[in-house]
Amino acid sequence: MNTSNIPVLIPAVFMFAALLVPLVGLWKKSLSIYPALLGSLLAAWFSASGLMSTIEHGPISYHLSGWVPPLGIEYILDPLSAFICLVITSISTIVIFYSRSIVRFETPEKEMPFYALCMLFLMGLTGMVMTGDFFNLYVFLEISALAGYALIAIGDKRAPVAAFKYLTLGTAGAAFYLLGVSFIFISTGTLNMGDVASVIHLVDHTVPVMIGLSLIVLGTGLKMAMFPMHAWMPDAYTYASSAATALIAPIGTKVSAYVLLRIMFDVFEPSYSAGELPLAQIVGYLGAIGVIWGSILAICQKELKTMLAYSSVAQVGYIGIGIGLASPLGFIGAVLHILNHACMKACLFLISGSMRFRLGHSWIPKFENSLRITMPWTAVAFVVAAISMIGLPPTAGFFSKWYLALGSIEQGAWIFLIVLLVSSLLNAVYFFRIIEKMYIRPQSEEMIKAQDQDGTPVWGRKEAPWSMLAPVMLLATLLIVLGIFNVWIVTNFIEFMIPIGL
Repeated sequence: MNTSNIPVLIPAVFMFAALLVPLVGLWKKSLSIYPALLGSLLAAWFSASGLMSTIEHGPISYHLSGWVPPLGIEYILDPLSAFICLVITSISTIVIFYSRSIVRFETPEKEMPFYALCMLFLMGLTGMVMTGDFFNLYVFLEISALAGYALIAIGDKRAPVAAFKYLTLGTAGAAFYLLGVSFIFISTGTLNMGDVASVIHLVDHTVPVMIGLSLIVLGTGLKMAMFPMHAWMPDAYTYASSAATALIAPIGTKVSAYVLLRIMFDVFEPSYSAGELPLAQIVGYLGAIGVIWGSILAICQKELKTMLAYSSVAQVGYIGIGIGLASPLGFIGAVLHILNHACMKACLFLISGSMRFRLGHSWIPKFENSLRITMPWTAVAFVVAAISMIGLPPTAGFFSKWYLALGSIEQGAWIFLIVLLVSSLLNAVYFFRIIEKMYIRPQSEEMIKAQDQDGTPVWGRKEAPWSMLAPVMLLATLLIVLGIFNVWIVTNFIEFMIPIGL
């Protein structure tokens, strides 16, 4: 296929899908999922084709309306942006396929707006990844943010307050980013990232550039929910609908992490952003604190979604550690963890949704050991995802932490290595307490009730419908497959993304 238009096609697909959803939904509300699912599938196909093309033939540049940059807006598809887009579109396809039953269960009257907002959210995220223009990135950032606020607000009765908190902090983050871009524009006279990269060495010693980059990192850190700027995340993930959380949590903050990687190591020289102006190290140490802080708070939670939300604070911290290492191994670990965490967290939040669908709650103290009988496949998937989050081989989570550990040893960053080891133990604490409830405790009255008169267990009597179970099992399987083939992924894809000078 002709790949020259892919950089603009991917966000355009989501834009047209966002228009189609209400048109189809007004005719028949139950069909509004299909334009969203088709749009995600098509975007995933374009992303996969673009990734293979950029690996073989190099980056693809698309000039919007034929205007040559820096006068016009440029969309860039390179191995890194194509890889991140493939993660976004693949996870979104799986979540949207899963969402039909849970959306009708939790928010039946908001089915059509939910899918329209999903498409706008994904349009914003993929646009952020594709654009080669600082201001255009801000526009897409706001599109995804506004859609994200609305997705969270259509949750339970406490969701609007959580969405308002997210809006307040998210607006502050966007303002910091835009102010930082203004300083960069004043200093360089251009908003095109390629142009800025070519001239920034002439002015990078000036105060406006230092302030500009610092503000961009601050604003992006807020969007990324990096410690201590994570206050919006726990309530937003807890009170949003299950489908909205499963979409936002795996990919929303990861795109902000991509923006940090792109700007700090691609637009600016690593020797500057991690040397003369040690922002990378600051991000790394904040990430390390966030890993421990998020893990400790996750242990204290009794609601599964809240536990997973605080766990996400820790997982964002791992990516921050990779940025802080400012080395090829750190970069590989950060990018690989974007992929692995997207699959892990999507799987876990989908499992939380399945439990709410069948049990009516995801309250950890109420989990019974009968779950291994009544929801056997969901329980197995939870164990696989939990083991991956802890970081045990051969699951995917082990290998991204492994590269981060190797990078820490290579750079002599022993504090990061200690944090990685301690965090795995903390992860084990809050995940094994649930696994223990499911598998280790002896039979309870609930488990006995789950048996026929002849004593045969009623296997899977509360299992989620196949449309919800299949995506969960697919993601759990992917966590093993990605772990086994991690070397192939790194050598054939991620190594092509390492910025020059890192």
